[in-house]
Amino acid sequence: MKAITKYQYGAPNDVLELKEIEKPVVKDDDVLVRVHAATLHAGDWGVVRGVPYLMRPGIGLLKPRNNVVGTDVAGQVEAVGRNAKQFQPGDEVFGTCNGACAEYASAGEDKFVLKPAGSTFEQAAAVPTSGFAALHGLRDSGKIQPGQKVLIVGASGGVGTFAVQIAKSFGAEVSGVCSMRNLDMVRSIGADRVIDYTQEDFTKGAERYDLIVDIAGNRPLSSLRRALTRKGTLVLAGGRGGPWLMGMGRTFRGLMSSPFLSQSIRFFVSFPNNEDLVVLKELLESGKVTPVIDRTYPLSETPEALAYVEEGHTQGKTVITV
Repeated sequence: MKAITKYQYGAPNDVLELKEIEKPVVKDDDVLVRVHAATLHAGDWGVVRGVPYLMRPGIGLLKPRNNVVGTDVAGQVEAVGRNAKQFQPGDEVFGTCNGACAEYASAGEDKFVLKPAGSTFEQAAAVPTSGFAALHGLRDSGKIQPGQKVLIVGASGGVGTFAVQIAKSFGAEVSGVCSMRNLDMVRSIGADRVIDYTQEDFTKGAERYDLIVDIAGNRPLSSLRRALTRKGTLVLAGGRGGPWLMGMGRTFRGLMSSPFLSQSIRFFVSFPNNEDLVVLKELLESGKVTPVIDRTYPLSETPEALAYVEEGHTQGKTVITV
C-alpha cells in the first residue's frame, strides 16, 4: 500500500516521503480500515519534527517510533480481528490510529465509531483530535456551565472552531478572538461576538469572562487574567516557545501560581476515548457541530499540507484525501 512515511526528524518537506509499504496486519482485537480521508493537526508537525524534546521518550529518542504519519482517520472497514465484534467489513467509521496518512490503517476497535450520519469522510476525519481537545478543555478542565461568558482565543483554528461550537452547545455566551479574515467564519459557526485581535486588545477592555480557553498561546498569563472575572477559569490549550518545552513553560508557571490566586489556571492533556468519540458523533448528527475544512490535499501532497498546518494560519482543518 502507499503511505506517507518518516524515518528521521525534520521539516515535513525534507523527511516525509510517499512509499510502498506492507499493509498492516490485523491483530485479534483490531479493525483494518481502508482510508478515505485523514486530517492533520498541530501535533502531527510536532511529531514529524520531534518537538518538544520533552516528548521524545514517547515518540522515539533519536528517530520516530511510528513511521507513518497521521492519527485522525475516516474510512471503510476492510477486515476485523477474530475478537472484534463491533464492526463488520463495509462499515463506515471514523476515529484515531497510528498511521492515518496511508491507504490502510489498523487500530483497536475501541478507537473507532460509526461515521456520523450525513457527514462526509472528510468531515468525519476532521473531528477526533481537535474535537477531543475542545471538548476536554471546555467540559473537563473548564467545567463550563450554561449562561457563562466564554472566550475562545484562537477561535478560527482547528481546535478553536470546535471549541466555539461545543461551548454554544453547552449554552454558553461565546466570544471568539481571531484575525480580520476569519471574522465572518467564526461568526457563522455560532460565536455571539467576534474580536479582531489586530484592532482590539481584549485583555485591556472592560469585558470580563467566566472562562477563557487560550489556544493561540502567545499572550502573557497576567494579560489573560485581566480579562477573567474574579473567580474565573483560564484553560491553557496551546503555547509557543523553544524546542525543549514549547508552550509547556508558560503552562508550568500558570499551574504553579494557580493555588495562590482567586482565579483558576488549568491545563489538560487530551486522550482519545470511545465514549467521547460517541459524544462528538452525536454533536455532528444533531447539527450542533459542523467541521470547518480549510484545504484538502491528495495523499501525495501530505508534506505540503503539513507545512501549511505548521504555519499556524489554518481556517479550521486541513484534510488529506486517499
